[in-house]
Amino acid sequence: MLGIRLIPCLDVAKGRVVKGTNFVNLRDAGDPVEVAEQYYSEGADEIVFLDITATHEGRNTTVDLVRKTAEKVFIPLTVGGGIRTIEDIRNLLNAGADKVSLNSSAVKDPEIIRKASDKFGIQCIVVAVDAKKVREYKWNVFVHGGRIDTGIDAVVWSEKAAKLGAGEILLTSMDKDGTKDGYDLELLKAVSNSLEIPVIASGGAGKIEHFSQACEYGASAMLAASLFHYKKLTIKEIKDYLESKNIFVRTIN
Repeated sequence: MLGIRLIPCLDVAKGRVVKGTNFVNLRDAGDPVEVAEQYYSEGADEIVFLDITATHEGRNTTVDLVRKTAEKVFIPLTVGGGIRTIEDIRNLLNAGADKVSLNSSAVKDPEIIRKASDKFGIQCIVVAVDAKKVREYKWNVFVHGGRIDTGIDAVVWSEKAAKLGAGEILLTSMDKDGTKDGYDLELLKAVSNSLEIPVIASGGAGKIEHFSQACEYGASAMLAASLFHYKKLTIKEIKDYLESKNIFVRTIN
């Protein structure tokens, strides 16, 4: 049995870590390399690095920033934002990323999931799903940093991504993002119940209880940002809590 993972997320814009609420009102949260190195020292299982304005601005993720981060962090590093081609993926993996996260490009051309998985391996390919509730038990996929509603059902899209070769789904609730009200458990359950690959819960963590709740609803990993950036909880505190609930967590070293 694989242990539950705790994953700090570094949303990066213009070379700085930022955090907002519902994908807007961004605030500065530090230098990405320094922040990643700190989380590594605190026992994070992985780091997710998302260039949140790359797609909207029509540019690639900053490869130099990825390389500098990979030189300091020796746990899996997932990188996303502005990835449009197989060559983009190759460049990021060569720069030190362990996985890439595809979002807007995968929705535009789902075959990139299959091509990337075939070339680099399923373990390298994460599909990020930014989902927003549109009615009861119905969530749509949004792209371009949450700016565009595709009208695509998030559960259906997650299933398709898995069939095409995604190794994991990074599932972010736009409704919960930055609110600290807890993960969207209905959304998490709907997606995780439909898949056999791991689902990373994202958006809304604010209390230690939220992490055990996400486990109960099918998460294989939990991602958080502001909670860690502003020192509300530490990774160790959460892991100790989960272990007290008899939830098997991954340990480093």
